[in-house]
Amino acid sequence: MSDAAKPAETDITSGGWVAYANPARFLRLADRLIGPLALLAFALLAVGLLKAFSAPEDYQQGVTVRIMFIHVPFAWLAMFIYATMAVSALGTLIWRHPLADVSAKAALPIGATFTALCLITGALWGRPMWGAYWVWDARLTSVFVLFLIYLGLMAIHRAIDDPGRAARAAAIVTLVGAINLPIIKFSVDWWNTLHQPASVFRMDGPTIHPTLLWPLMVMALGFTCLFLVLHLMAMRGEIWNRRASALARRLARDAG
Repeated sequence: MSDAAKPAETDITSGGWVAYANPARFLRLADRLIGPLALLAFALLAVGLLKAFSAPEDYQQGVTVRIMFIHVPFAWLAMFIYATMAVSALGTLIWRHPLADVSAKAALPIGATFTALCLITGALWGRPMWGAYWVWDARLTSVFVLFLIYLGLMAIHRAIDDPGRAARAAAIVTLVGAINLPIIKFSVDWWNTLHQPASVFRMDGPTIHPTLLWPLMVMALGFTCLFLVLHLMAMRGEIWNRRASALARRLARDAG
């Protein structure tokens, strides 16, 4: 067959992110990336923890400031993972990318876990600082709502048997729930809260001392790499589960 006579999709899927719409190609890519990313995550987290324990105590918070090195990355990733799911939801509804729903569904339990860890470590940090494990602060409440959205999306996938219908319903709810992300981000600016304003990502630069900032950024990068590893592994597992389900349906149909 001449080049001119080849199917049009050959050129479309020969490169770029569209190429990984093919699950087999994505699986090969995941197999190549998971090992190096896992090693990188381990190295970054090890270095970050060493730097975190050697960082000086805060003049007001004392040793409890070190909870920041895991709490803040958990909070960032809770939002980042949901934003990843929102992009995947667009891929499901608009671009019909075959792996978009796989990505969103695989990220769900990981995002819920990071959000739960954010709330737990925040409570442990809040007790010595505020005198209570929980207050109905705007930031705390909006993050708790994010956790409930994660749980609701997981329930949608369990309640709807048809994968296509579940994917569309979850994608719509995910995009609606994305409204909560700017609320979380700007809650400390819009309302009077116990949380301090942004101190890392600011127009005028970070206000945290470098001895605390660098361990925090290393830990954040390490947890991000950990998320990528877990996400790729979960996507790989979801693809194999769907293949197994499709094979079981085919065998049942042939047997009938």
